[in-house]
Amino acid sequence: MVDFLHNLQVIIWIVGYLYFFNVNYVDLCITEIKLMKSIFFKLICFSICLGLLTSCRNEVLEIIGDDSDGDGIINSLDNCPEIANSNQDDSDEDGIGDVCDPTDDTDTDQDGIIDSEDNCPNAVNPNQEDSDENGVGDACEAVDQTDSDGDGVIDSEDNCPNAVNPNQEDSDENGVGDACEAVDQTDSDGDGVIDSEDNCPNAVNPNQEDSDENGVGDACEPEPNMPKPCQSGMADIYPCNGYDLMSHLTLSELSINDFGGGTIEGNDSWGWTDPTTNKEYALVGLSSHTAFVDISDPVNPILLGVLPTATVNSIWRDIKVYKNHAFIVSEAAGHGMQVFDLTRLRNVAVAPETFTADTHFTDFGSAHNLFINESSGYAYIVGTNRNGAFSGGALFVNIQNPTAPVSEGGFGAGGYSHDVQVVNYTGPDTVHTGKEILVGSNENEIVIADVSNKANPIILSTIGYSNIGYTHQGWFTDNMTHFIVGDELDEINIGNNTRTLVFDLSDLDNPTYDFDYLGPTLAIDHNGYVNGDHYFLANYRAGVRVLDISQIGSNTITEIGFFDTYPQSDSANFNGVWNVYPFFTSGNIVISDIERGLFIIRKSN
Repeated sequence: MVDFLHNLQVIIWIVGYLYFFNVNYVDLCITEIKLMKSIFFKLICFSICLGLLTSCRNEVLEIIGDDSDGDGIINSLDNCPEIANSNQDDSDEDGIGDVCDPTDDTDTDQDGIIDSEDNCPNAVNPNQEDSDENGVGDACEAVDQTDSDGDGVIDSEDNCPNAVNPNQEDSDENGVGDACEAVDQTDSDGDGVIDSEDNCPNAVNPNQEDSDENGVGDACEPEPNMPKPCQSGMADIYPCNGYDLMSHLTLSELSINDFGGGTIEGNDSWGWTDPTTNKEYALVGLSSHTAFVDISDPVNPILLGVLPTATVNSIWRDIKVYKNHAFIVSEAAGHGMQVFDLTRLRNVAVAPETFTADTHFTDFGSAHNLFINESSGYAYIVGTNRNGAFSGGALFVNIQNPTAPVSEGGFGAGGYSHDVQVVNYTGPDTVHTGKEILVGSNENEIVIADVSNKANPIILSTIGYSNIGYTHQGWFTDNMTHFIVGDELDEINIGNNTRTLVFDLSDLDNPTYDFDYLGPTLAIDHNGYVNGDHYFLANYRAGVRVLDISQIGSNTITEIGFFDTYPQSDSANFNGVWNVYPFFTSGNIVISDIERGLFIIRKSN
């Protein structure tokens, strides 16, 4: 009975297992039949298995279905039945296998960005912040919240993590907070503002005024140039009477380079007014070059450029102007005459420039001076080689074409000339009216000559005077009745005050000495020029003296003003003013000083 029940149980189990679980029917039936102890039951079991193999399996397969892609997973259970995918991968768990679902729209963190495009797929971060731009979203990176200094700014974002600085000040914007940088507390001017924050650290300016907002305190910027009026006998540091200081340029401010080396000194000067623009220019000689200065605004002169010496440096340089050209000579060996077109000054792009001469005339070498008779178009070169053809007397150079000078002889009969003035004569001696008359200051006498015929100059007369030191230079009065002369060495050799000699030239063939004027100082006189009723005297250490010569016919000269560029002393030494140019219609007066450069003065209102 027990065996019967056991065999029956086996049969029932086989039928159920085969029917419901789709196992290997043959193997199961064989295994279980071997367990039967009764042949009768073994036959029954065999019949059941055979029937199931032919009918039950067909019924099951009809219910379950086929395996179209042959991947071992029937279609009804396969998440991609047409494409083999035995592993049934389904990344986005949408029930469709990855091989059938090429676009994975899984959004694990539900932030609206699918995982394949999300820089942090497991943490909500819809804005995809990535502060360090490393491709990993901030939401996925561990942010160190350390705040070492406790100022509310975490170390990773703090420009000075070890010093409290909640406002993150960084004055120099170098990425390092001010709290971490060593701040120099130096306050050089003692105004309570440390140098690193002071817009003028070397001048007291606690309020940090900066009128033009250029970052430089007003206390550090030079005051705008202003005229220095002559008040109580002084214009700035310079003694004066009746003349104001408009501006001043030092020797270094008149220079670009140290041409030729050595000490630079000032010497001659002249002026030019542009006939097109009416601008005024000062032409200033220095030992190494000639400086060209725009003085149209006399308070703010501008160095436009320099013309270097033609050969080597020399303390003697002389300049004159004709037809908008400057003519320059020097006692420098082999210098000749430089010609410079002054209209070039209109177009200086970047000042100052270093110019070159338009013409270099070399028919002579060194020369002490030159004079130009603008009425005839001749330059008279004096102080050349004493052993030359004209013994240092005047050379005649036709400059009617300024850039093509032509030598036309010279005048040696009167000996060496230190300086000359040549005019087309319109004075009281009607015998010589219209002639070209030369008056030479020839070291120990005055020589008067007719140089109208350059091939045959004629001496008209000569005249000396007592206590001769060195007959230096002279100038006609406007009416050509008198000639005013300076002797350069009598103050040193004799010891008198500045002496100015006056000669009556109303008869050119018979000139006479008229009288002396003695100035108030011991200083040496140098060059003097007449402009109307005034005689402007370059008086070395005594500066420029202005004399009223309106009563010269009555043997009276009166000093009416001065400007002293050498305030230390008025003694008889070769310092201070070399030359003065008083011919600008504006009233600007140019002074060239040996040690101090260019001064521009003007008569006080």
